[in-house]
Amino acid sequence: MALTAETDPARPVLIAGPTASGKSALAMAIVRAQGGVIVNADALQVYANWRVLSARPSAQEEAALPHRLYGHVAPDQEYSVGHWLREVRALIETGARLVIVGGTGLYFSALTEGLAEIPETPAAIRAEAERLLDAGCLAALVDALDPLTRARIDTANPRRVQRAWEVQAATGRGLAAWQDATSPPLLPLSAATALLVEAPKAWLDPRIERRFDAMLAEGALDEARANLATWDATRPAAQAIGAPELIAHLRGEITLKEARATAIKATRQYAKRQRTWFRARMTGWRRIAAV
Repeated sequence: MALTAETDPARPVLIAGPTASGKSALAMAIVRAQGGVIVNADALQVYANWRVLSARPSAQEEAALPHRLYGHVAPDQEYSVGHWLREVRALIETGARLVIVGGTGLYFSALTEGLAEIPETPAAIRAEAERLLDAGCLAALVDALDPLTRARIDTANPRRVQRAWEVQAATGRGLAAWQDATSPPLLPLSAATALLVEAPKAWLDPRIERRFDAMLAEGALDEARANLATWDATRPAAQAIGAPELIAHLRGEITLKEARATAIKATRQYAKRQRTWFRARMTGWRRIAAV
């Protein structure tokens, strides 16, 4: 493809974009043509228990080209942007040319802008945050945040709100203030080819629907069934879109048709949040059209 020919093989590549926009296919095309290692930058694709529902590359794709940081974290294990950044640092130190691809904007901003060294959250504060979320108090958690943090994070994302609330409760300092006191970036934007895949709603919405139907055909329901016995909705791994809906279906709470419709709607809402975030935060990236 023309884009591959334009990409400098001596530079690392960053590929961001909303879910279902074809990012992984582009990363594989670049590595196939120029060499390199594909590195995951999606917060759900790190988990071992969701290959189908997190849209991880297939086992055949992973075997055909070098892939790193996919499916290597146990579902009950905590995994943060700090964990991810440390693992990317180790990959950079190998000297390999990295093609980093995913839809988690926070990973890319930490990589290219730096990451604040925030202390670990005490267990008691985390438990209180989870209790409040379980009680439906998301709005109260948002209201408790300092104005700068509230303006910066995705307040519709319960996990992002929880993290910000925990930091403020544990340190007495807002997450935004911690972020503004960051260390130098591991990979400055100027040192990489940074590509942002733009996928308009009218193009992406039907693609999301087709992809979820393909997931069902590829065994997403069986994947959910394998997670049913150990399901814990509070785990970060449980945030895979479609997982709560299929678990609810397997428990007899909703029909498969209802689970499908709800999951597709949630995916479209997530894609909208991603597009909004990318527009606001990735002004220095090269925009390319989804194909």
